[in-house]
Amino acid sequence: MRSSHHQESRNANSEFQFLESYKRSFDFPAATQEIKNLSEFQGVEREEVCLHGYLGSRSDLSKTLCFVPLISKDLDYSVQVVSSATSDGERTRVAHARLKALEPNSPVAFTGLLKSREPAASQDLGDKKKIKHVEVQLQDVHCLNNFPNDIIATPETVFPPEQRHLQIRTDKSVRDALAFRSKAAIVCRDQLSNSQSFLEVETPLLFKSTPEGAREFLVPTRHRGWAYALPQSPQQYKQILMASGISRYYQIAKCFRDEDLRADRQPEFTQLDLEMSFASGEDVMQCIEQLIRRLWAELLGVGSLPNPFPSMTYHQAMTKFGSDKPDIRIGMEISAIGHLIPADLMSMIGPLTHPLVEVMKFQVADEPAETRKFVNTFMDSPDSAAFQKNPDGGPGIFVFDSRKPLRGLQPFGFEAAEQVEEMLGLEDGDLVILQARKNKPYSGGSTPLGNLRIALHRAAVAQGYLAAPKGFDFLWITDFPLFSPTNDAEPGQGGAAGLASTHHPFTSPKSAEDADMLLEDPTKVVGEHYDLIVNGVELGGGSRRIHHATVQEFILKDVLKMSPERLQEFSHLLEVLRAGCPPHAGIALGFDRLIAVMLGKTSVRDVIAFPKSGRGEDLLVKSPSRITEEALETYHLQLRK
Repeated sequence: MRSSHHQESRNANSEFQFLESYKRSFDFPAATQEIKNLSEFQGVEREEVCLHGYLGSRSDLSKTLCFVPLISKDLDYSVQVVSSATSDGERTRVAHARLKALEPNSPVAFTGLLKSREPAASQDLGDKKKIKHVEVQLQDVHCLNNFPNDIIATPETVFPPEQRHLQIRTDKSVRDALAFRSKAAIVCRDQLSNSQSFLEVETPLLFKSTPEGAREFLVPTRHRGWAYALPQSPQQYKQILMASGISRYYQIAKCFRDEDLRADRQPEFTQLDLEMSFASGEDVMQCIEQLIRRLWAELLGVGSLPNPFPSMTYHQAMTKFGSDKPDIRIGMEISAIGHLIPADLMSMIGPLTHPLVEVMKFQVADEPAETRKFVNTFMDSPDSAAFQKNPDGGPGIFVFDSRKPLRGLQPFGFEAAEQVEEMLGLEDGDLVILQARKNKPYSGGSTPLGNLRIALHRAAVAQGYLAAPKGFDFLWITDFPLFSPTNDAEPGQGGAAGLASTHHPFTSPKSAEDADMLLEDPTKVVGEHYDLIVNGVELGGGSRRIHHATVQEFILKDVLKMSPERLQEFSHLLEVLRAGCPPHAGIALGFDRLIAVMLGKTSVRDVIAFPKSGRGEDLLVKSPSRITEEALETYHLQLRK
């Protein structure tokens, strides 16, 4: 009977052996030094230290002697540890045996004696800096957790997004990006709080659904039929703060939008959000320029940014570059040319009646044959499909060649070809691109020729015809139309007027004349809305807000023609504005995008610790997850078939 009980006890102890290993990790010695600080030790001998870090790959010289790098906790440094089973004392022999049983990458606490050594001639350990003039003679080792041997982690291993934790741990560029992001946040807080007297205020994440323009994420509650919405931005709360006597507000805020995803968008994202009372848009722009100049100077060593940043109106940007966020480094300005186009050429480039025809010169190569080769390669690529399928007509592309009749511009006719050559300053090998579009006011963010401008330049860089542009060219885009036509992709605020607020429905008309135009033709009203652009990337946008409750209600009710039910969703804001709210203006910078631009990354996913995939999924934690029947019942939900 006793034998049977004893056997059961032994089986139980064996079954729960993992607890014994876990309990040993409770009590490990505190570190007396950081590995990176060992570079400061000179001429030391036999000083005992305790170091924490990760085990590197062990080199066994014999059964009784081995070397192993100990990698610092931040994964940036390594120091050589020498372990010998022939050293004096049982302690070192036990430590040697323990060390040989451990897998690389396991977290450990090492106790050992510092010893001077001849500086190693070997290179650094991958991306880790070696401490070369001291080593550690192992005395004791505590394994704090085992790295499993079924995970292969070598310098060549590329881990998928499902193992994001190992991506971060093994890819220094990811860790460096996160460290840079942290430094940038510190600079932003210091500049705004200490240099510009802003107050950091956190606003709620559980908000309400209001039709600001983007689709929202709803958060159901246990009260039947009631739900919160995650904020698209802190916009309404920060305007409430302006009416509350908080003169300068900012926060690094989490925002949520249920939008189609691209390389520069995530369903949840971070923005640097700020607002100023008794201020104009110009005041906000000056504050942001000061912040940007400090970020670039302190973190990138770039101290030559212009003061002030240049600016351009929306109409100018769309006319000259076909984009409301132009990369002005690449040139390639667009001009209207319809007055020079003969009727037969006009009919060849598109089906539109009385179109607006634009032209652009693109310098690819000096030799026309090389330019033709580039054009053929581009037009045969998937990148050209959207341009060739344009229902308003595809681009007309010509190569300027002095050896050809009319220098390759035969379809223009003699007189027009001569005028186009002089107008564009054409030289051999230049591309001349024509594009027709509807002759109506600009709306949206780009024109077909503006998109082709970007695509051609990107292709020329990829094919080695042009060097990638360098540097940072900042630009303010101002004077956007206050309202834009709605469409299926951008329903706006859901009013019945067929119009949507270009920025958001709280943006103020730019001038008294624009305020008058609200009564005559809202489509002609210019808003005090400004976007900050760098190298063709929109870093953020802001505006002066409507601070007058009656005007705000007029915009929502009479211009956008929101229903009474939708108008009621803004009743809280109207009541706040009614209480003597001062004039105010603000801006929000996309913080993820800001960091990506500063680091030269093409996607914001490269600067976010746990980004969502292109389908909005976190592949590591498997979110979003399916709603259980129990949760559906708790929140009074039912799935539609």
